[in-house]
Amino acid sequence: MLFVELARTSEIVAATSKRSDKIAAFADVFARLAPGEVGATVAFATGATLQGRIGVGWATLREVRPDPAGEPMLAVLDVDRAIDELSSISGVGSQARRREVLHDLLAAATAPEQRLIVGIVGGELRQGALDGVVAAAVAKAAGVTVGEVQRGAMFAGSLPTAAQVALTVGAPGLAAIELTPAQPVQPMLASPASDVADALAVTGLASVEWKLDGARIQAHRAAGEVRLYTRNLNDVTDRLGGVVETVRSFPGGDLVLDGEVLGLDADGAPRRFQDTMGDFGADGAPTGSVGRGSGLRAFFFDVLHADGSLVDEPLSVRRDVLASTVPELSRLPSIVTADAVEAAAFLDRAIEAGHEGVMVKNLDSLYDAGRRGGSWRKVKPVYPFDLVVLAVEWGHGRRQGWLSNLHLGARGDDNGFVMVGKTFKGLTDELLRWQTERFLDLEIGREDHIVHVRPEQVVEIAVDGVQVSTRYPGGVALRFARVRQYRHDKPAAQADTIDQVRSLLR
Repeated sequence: MLFVELARTSEIVAATSKRSDKIAAFADVFARLAPGEVGATVAFATGATLQGRIGVGWATLREVRPDPAGEPMLAVLDVDRAIDELSSISGVGSQARRREVLHDLLAAATAPEQRLIVGIVGGELRQGALDGVVAAAVAKAAGVTVGEVQRGAMFAGSLPTAAQVALTVGAPGLAAIELTPAQPVQPMLASPASDVADALAVTGLASVEWKLDGARIQAHRAAGEVRLYTRNLNDVTDRLGGVVETVRSFPGGDLVLDGEVLGLDADGAPRRFQDTMGDFGADGAPTGSVGRGSGLRAFFFDVLHADGSLVDEPLSVRRDVLASTVPELSRLPSIVTADAVEAAAFLDRAIEAGHEGVMVKNLDSLYDAGRRGGSWRKVKPVYPFDLVVLAVEWGHGRRQGWLSNLHLGARGDDNGFVMVGKTFKGLTDELLRWQTERFLDLEIGREDHIVHVRPEQVVEIAVDGVQVSTRYPGGVALRFARVRQYRHDKPAAQADTIDQVRSLLR
């Protein structure tokens, strides 16, 4: 199939707000694919690649934009092969080589193809079609149910793999895909709740568990061999020798566990998030030996397989199996309650112990891998700060032509402002239009794509916390910052101070 067919379909999908039209447009493309084209095409339709992230940033994409080709000539597999080459380039001269490969790919692409390639490679394809729409389109094209496709994607670990089976074998092939130890599955996700009372109003009687500020981990044990995977299904077994030995010691046979790894200090208190992630991301020693990552401990909160699949069993059953399989020291603290007061007290204890908050989970919920439904709710404190905008970056992708990413400053001791982070989260199209006009009026200079402004505009920012940082002069950086509202009623001289921001450090 020519890549332009997918590119034109992506533009059709982006132009309509009707979900049924989006599904029909993609289904028409999927139904015409050759078997070898399915995986790459479905990945592209979701704005991703079969190769994962490929290390090409927006700076490179801005620099490498040749004139588009006049006639379409690229096949879907041509694009896939080019991206495969991009992902494999490393070492001395890799940046120049990536630019060369990317230039050649874009030079062979027509204008709509260029837009789709840039969106995919840059990780910001904006067409209003998430995995759910693409899964429904695969189901329509294959003549199977959406549930069958989603279940296949859950057990196969990816939607492109399930789509390949659905479009070549059909329902019998999807039914044959089962949860298999050593084959990672997409983790079940949680939706946010403002407080435990709101969460319990949705879930009813629930398992309330501590929410750690660590890294999600999925542990698989098959025939005595242990493999560990991240939430993105990357194999990190060699980095976590201590966790491997812990999982190997649990009773029973084949096993799949869901949990988190966390660094603890000598007193058993959680270490800072970036310390945990630094150890987690470091190359460890060989499996079973003492390496840098061996200082991390695993805490498990769910079991997907214990000598047989448990994903179709309710959480109440999985909790019992977890308790009989994993020792208490390796499980997350939890209670079962429908009482908001009891749950709030449990949340307070989690915060006092230095953790993020709690998870509230419906006891009847099945393990809905890869989906963010209402059965699991996360509750954690949100901290607001009134900060001053110091500069703004021009947006790219869908935000091209608007000032987007905000540089945020807290008030320093000398009445100047100390930068503590950036954010483009929480900005509606209306806010983007307003702030573009506002900050161009406040402009005092430019540096590449950055517009520096007079420090006059106060903005209320919500954060989940702060962390130590050597990047910013204040020594701290905001975590998960997002815009709540602009404070037109507040002068910059009344913005929050750097000491107030630092006070959130554990």
